[in-house]
Amino acid sequence: MRVTIDPRFHDAVIFDLDGVVTDTASVHAEAWAEMFNDFLQRRQASDDEGHSPFTDDDYLHFVDGKARGDGVTDFLASRGISLPPGPPADGTADTISGLGERKQEIFLKRVHAGVRVFESTVTLARKLADTGIAVGVYSASRNCERILKSAGLGDLFSVRVDGVVAEDLGLPGKPSPAVLLEATRRLGAVPQRSVVVEDAEAGVEAGSRGGFALVIGVDRAGGRAEELRRHGADVVVADLADVVVRNGDEQTSPVDVDCDSSRRTEC
Repeated sequence: MRVTIDPRFHDAVIFDLDGVVTDTASVHAEAWAEMFNDFLQRRQASDDEGHSPFTDDDYLHFVDGKARGDGVTDFLASRGISLPPGPPADGTADTISGLGERKQEIFLKRVHAGVRVFESTVTLARKLADTGIAVGVYSASRNCERILKSAGLGDLFSVRVDGVVAEDLGLPGKPSPAVLLEATRRLGAVPQRSVVVEDAEAGVEAGSRGGFALVIGVDRAGGRAEELRRHGADVVVADLADVVVRNGDEQTSPVDVDCDSSRRTEC
């Protein structure tokens, strides 16, 4: 399936970082699994709590795309576990902050060797910019700037709204659209003429809640298209090579996707 981004209807496109721009979603998942499994193995047995290992489904449903503290809280709640917030930057205690800091340490060690980039995303972002469509990146991660620089993409996006910016502005994490709306605002655009590109359930839901003109879900591994649509994606692609940018007066084929005509200008 091909989907068209059209400058007649779209002024800006905002990309999620992990799993869309860089192959860091898998690194995040591995870091979360290592941290949570260590915590669960050390946790005293209780009939009221579940201590089975952290799974890929746990990552997708409770953690992916969310701010670190929200991910910790939501996963633990799914296992009947409640922890105090704890002081920030203390990675030694079994608190919400402590578990988040331990995950961060594991993640940074894993990305130190380098970051893989999805070249189809880079190609699309450059094509959009050449067409006059503004491009920005957003992420729940506080590592966004570091990852972009490590990947050699520090100058690819004119706007970056990440976990650091969200904390400074007091913006709630996905599935709230607050971070996406801030990125769009900084690009000088409005949601009704902007496109969201996401691979996480919480992210496509945020795009839908924010009233964006088009929410593109990315399902590179396959098997998640239905879930992404259920959470708000208008269309799901296997790779961003399937996204076409309309150039000038050239003719393009319509996207084969059902849209809510009361909200979408064109799909």
